[in-house]
Amino acid sequence: MDERMDARTDGRVETEEERADRRWQELIQEIRVAQTGVQILLGFLLTVVFTPLFQDLQQTDKTIYIVTVVLGSLATGALIGPVSFHRIVSGRRIKPHAVVWASRLTFTGILLLLATLTSALFLILRVATHDPYVPWLVSGVLVWYLSCWFALPLWVRARYTSGADGG
Repeated sequence: MDERMDARTDGRVETEEERADRRWQELIQEIRVAQTGVQILLGFLLTVVFTPLFQDLQQTDKTIYIVTVVLGSLATGALIGPVSFHRIVSGRRIKPHAVVWASRLTFTGILLLLATLTSALFLILRVATHDPYVPWLVSGVLVWYLSCWFALPLWVRARYTSGADGG
């Protein structure tokens, strides 16, 4: 039996291992983008507590800050997780499974990054303006994130694929 899979609609002919290698490389490129953003954001968040004005914040704002830092830490862990995962299972001939689990960690990291960005924006606008429209503005930005990160890709996937995996 030929080890190669049948050509899919995208014209690729690859073994399960070749597909796993390709998907791993694509995943690592995606992680680099998200990882950099979350690490920079977390770095800035970690310094806030050491500023003189932090002690003057209301308890509610301090709570929002703590939640934001925890979310950022969780996002960082989930987005760095695939690298550690790959290192630990490398050479065990289970790359297709590793890609699936690393992809799940990455998606979890993206969800946590979404929560971190929303929480950080809420805190910053709340402290900077004290205006009652802040929750509405943050909700609008959250809808924008959801549209860009999830709704548009899901719409494109539904519109332009015929049910084949293609991934």
